[in-house]
Amino acid sequence: MDTWLIVVIVVAVLVVLALIALAIVKRGGASKERKREQARDHLQEAQVLSARAEKDQALADEQAARARRERAEVEERTALAEREARERAAQAQQERSQAAELKAKAEKLAPGLAQSDGRHARQEEDAQHGGARHDEGHAVGHQDGTVHQDAGVHQDAAVHQDAAVSEDENVRRGGANGATRA
Repeated sequence: MDTWLIVVIVVAVLVVLALIALAIVKRGGASKERKREQARDHLQEAQVLSARAEKDQALADEQAARARRERAEVEERTALAEREARERAAQAQQERSQAAELKAKAEKLAPGLAQSDGRHARQEEDAQHGGARHDEGHAVGHQDGTVHQDAGVHQDAAVHQDAAVSEDENVRRGGANGATRA
């Protein structure tokens, strides 16, 4: 074979090899570029997720702080209400003691007056409540040792009292009419 033909074949083979090498290098470069692009995408996504995580953490911290503040406010209101209740109970106890002292003084000054006033006050209270204070048909014992029938008796007494007032009015009217007739 001729040398020039061998040189052309060798040059052609080298060109083909160079082209193959160039294609491989380009492919490697494109692959590296794709990998870099993927890496950038992953970094951006990581930054977004990190920012979202920080935001969520801040919201969670704020929510926990709000819950602690609300719990503290509730505890404060509860403590205040309990203190007010204790103060009212103490005041009520003090007023009961004062009432007992005054009752004892009244009993010393006028024995028996406190008991009769107690019965009178209960009867007035029954009349104001329409006799709904006691169950009908049951005897009710009072502190002074007296036993009264239920509110129905009190109502009957009130009805009788009203009837007596009506009779007095009729007598007065009749008397006035009788005086005018005669």
